Amino acid sequence: MSYSVGQVAGFAGITVRTLHHYDEIGLLVPGERTHAGHRRYTDADLDRLQQILFYRELGFPLDEVAALLDDPAVDPGAHLRRQHDLLTARIEKLQKMAAAVEHAMEARTMGIQLTPEERFEVFGDKDPEQYRDEAEARWGDTEAYAESQRRAATYTKEDWKRIKAEVDDWQERYAALVAAGAPATGEAAMDLAEEHRQHMTRWYFEVPYELHRCFAEMYVSDERFKAYYDSMGPGLAEHLREAILANADRRTS
Repeated sequence: MSYSVGQVAGFAGITVRTLHHYDEIGLLVPGERTHAGHRRYTDADLDRLQQILFYRELGFPLDEVAALLDDPAVDPGAHLRRQHDLLTARIEKLQKMAAAVEHAMEARTMGIQLTPEERFEVFGDKDPEQYRDEAEARWGDTEAYAESQRRAATYTKEDWKRIKAEVDDWQERYAALVAAGAPATGEAAMDLAEEHRQHMTRWYFEVPYELHRCFAEMYVSDERFKAYYDSMGPGLAEHLREAILANADRRTS
């Protein structure tokens, strides 16, 4: 089997222009050409493209990717083992980051300048100090935490009321969607998942899709968050996880 440049671009979620560039620099030269000179990619070419994209996702520049893939001393299995180790380490780091930051955001403690009376007025019976020490110990020396503190330190009582109102409104709509039996991979659920990500980005710090995926996993793996989301409706934590992953897939594919 061989595939056209358009087919391969569709498979890999990249542009035809990118494939042309890889060909021009010798990183991925198609194994076949038609009589008219059109590129045709073989299964071996697809294997190499997968390796290229793995390394690119891990931050390797193209010249280093070429050097790694063309090293005769390294077999394909070694590439996969290296990539697996690097990706596992990244996932573990992001999960820890997501857990600490999400705890901090849920607690809404980062730089809140409210009196005790105002805190109870805004947050009701939820303790806004609950995760402060944990979040600061695990996350306090990072730029994302610093950014969330910078933003939150400028928020007024009315800002925090608006944040809480947005959260309450989103929760009500998502719980209604789950109760109605809407699929997690449906447009409505994915749109609400995107709204969830944008809320965090708007009020706290930038949340790329990769980090949002880690939040999604935490919502079912961390008992505190699972209980929090499931309190809105049975199975809501798992439903939200699937919606976030589906939304990230459609936005990044």
